Amino acid sequence: MIKHALVVAAALVAVAPLSGCGGPEGKTANVVAGDMPASETWAGVYFHPVYGRLHLVEQDNNIIGKWQRTDKSAWGQLSGTKVGNVMHFQWTEHKYGMVGPSANVKGKGYFVYKMGPDSIAQLHGEYGLDSDEVGSTWDCVKQMAGKVPEQPDLNSISGETPGGSASDTGGGFK
Repeated sequence: MIKHALVVAAALVAVAPLSGCGGPEGKTANVVAGDMPASETWAGVYFHPVYGRLHLVEQDNNIIGKWQRTDKSAWGQLSGTKVGNVMHFQWTEHKYGMVGPSANVKGKGYFVYKMGPDSIAQLHGEYGLDSDEVGSTWDCVKQMAGKVPEQPDLNSISGETPGGSASDTGGGFK
């Protein structure tokens, strides 16, 4: 639990350059990009039981995203670039109700886009703290509305403290 509390995957849009415990260069993923599955796109909403619903939007080779933890303790943002079925990103997570240096956690990460059971897309990846790109697993499943992927809504996630309690589906995101 402490590992998850410290990490908080993926940060979004515009993340400052990072440095830290991984050294100036940081630990990087050893992944090779392949072809993106036919008729698939990175854009969509992906679910993880701890990190909640990750909304991803793509423009050209750039991808941005936001998420809110299922327990509503924090929200995050990420931005990165894609090559085929691999995306490398920088992330920041913000803890609700906190200020100062411990209010935000930053790092890097990567996702590999793959087709899972029943032809539903999955993201398999890792994220690390500071300049590290690896360290903790972050796997997500693309959310479907029938046979069509759910549409991402970056504006549905903000820094405003959420009300109510979280559900196992990531709160009120649709």
